Amino acid sequence: MREIKTDIIIEEVARMCQDANFYLCDDVLEAIKKAKENEASDVAKEVLSLIQENAKIAADEKIPLCQDCGAAVIFIDLGQDAHIVGGDLYEALAEGVRQGYEKGYLRKSMVDKPFSARINTKDNTPPIIHTRIVPGDKLKITVAPKGGGSENMSRLVVLKPAQGRQGVIDFVVKAVDEAGSNPCPPLIIGVGIGGTAERTMELAKRSLLREVGKPNDDPEIAELEAELLKRINALGTGPQGFGGSTTALSVHVETFPSHIASLPVAVNIQCHSARHKETTL
Repeated sequence: MREIKTDIIIEEVARMCQDANFYLCDDVLEAIKKAKENEASDVAKEVLSLIQENAKIAADEKIPLCQDCGAAVIFIDLGQDAHIVGGDLYEALAEGVRQGYEKGYLRKSMVDKPFSARINTKDNTPPIIHTRIVPGDKLKITVAPKGGGSENMSRLVVLKPAQGRQGVIDFVVKAVDEAGSNPCPPLIIGVGIGGTAERTMELAKRSLLREVGKPNDDPEIAELEAELLKRINALGTGPQGFGGSTTALSVHVETFPSHIASLPVAVNIQCHSARHKETTL
């Protein structure tokens, strides 16, 4: 049994909250660079150039990529042979968020009493935590701040099984089309297929952690991703909604077995500020 101290967890989460908001991942930067090279629209090229400039300024000056510093979504893979010592794991994650958003001067966006008074919690807690128990004695933590503009475009449907692959394509493309410029394209589209309603929503969000442009290992799913990306970019929404062929940088699909009577499909859209950082303790 290997011990992991909560003090270290707090420190790492605080750091990742800041790093995720300041530094755009290399895979996203590379995808934006390639998109600009392939764009035919001069306006779209200019918008992509501004996104690149924005990312550079944020990194150089250690300021947020976007004024919306997101809800603190945290994914943890907890090794079954790891022992958390020094306090409660979830409280340590929350304290890390609290410190990270305070020290990094990041906007705090979480409100309590969500359907009535909507009182700001003033420290961006509580985080939204997704936990998996995995083999081993390590703790992997991924911090993925999620902005409201893109999260508001999330969609869920339970299709009839007979609607199959085409039904999935039609639903996903319609969701992106209806989102328009609201989620700040160019986008990364997370798609979950299968499981139950809550499982497929998590699949969609977790898929956003995959390296941008890396296809699913399953050839059938990779083919679906490619077709969805082609259909979505044919919509013509373009960067920030100004037109062009780069509405999305990538489509990531994850699947899970489902009940014989249902075909759940979820869409979780990520804006071009695709923020996430991870560490393994």
